[in-house]
Amino acid sequence: MYLTYSFMSNEHKQKSQPPLILVVEDHDDSLLLLSYVLESLGCKFICQSDSNTTVLVAQEYQPDLILLDILLPSLNGLEVVQHLKCEPLTFHIPVVAVTALAGRDQKQHILRAGFDEYISKPYMLEDLEAILYRLLDRKLQPHLDLEIYQESYN
Repeated sequence: MYLTYSFMSNEHKQKSQPPLILVVEDHDDSLLLLSYVLESLGCKFICQSDSNTTVLVAQEYQPDLILLDILLPSLNGLEVVQHLKCEPLTFHIPVVAVTALAGRDQKQHILRAGFDEYISKPYMLEDLEAILYRLLDRKLQPHLDLEIYQESYN
């Protein structure tokens, strides 16, 4: 018996759906960075800067995860997450606060408001990636799509 390592075929990759992430961010630089990270991880994503429609977009597209800024011009992230967690179609979607509010008390307040996770700006890409892997469970494929096959010969 021996192990054979092979890369996952493109056909197999297409059969497994990449996770869909809703990003709500009003700063272009932050939005660009988040889209870069998500694209590099093989995620599909929807970006929006208007938090007024976040609940409707989440209800319609049913994303696997939401990355939500706290300091937004219309509804702030705390208000948005409260609406999301009260709606039957969206209460189950994990929501990550991506914010410049970095104090320990602020973090606790944000998590108590209904967020599933918190990351403060500026953040390390590895930290954001770790949160995404944890919350998306098996929906996110590792960087190297490597499968192990066991074969035995008589």
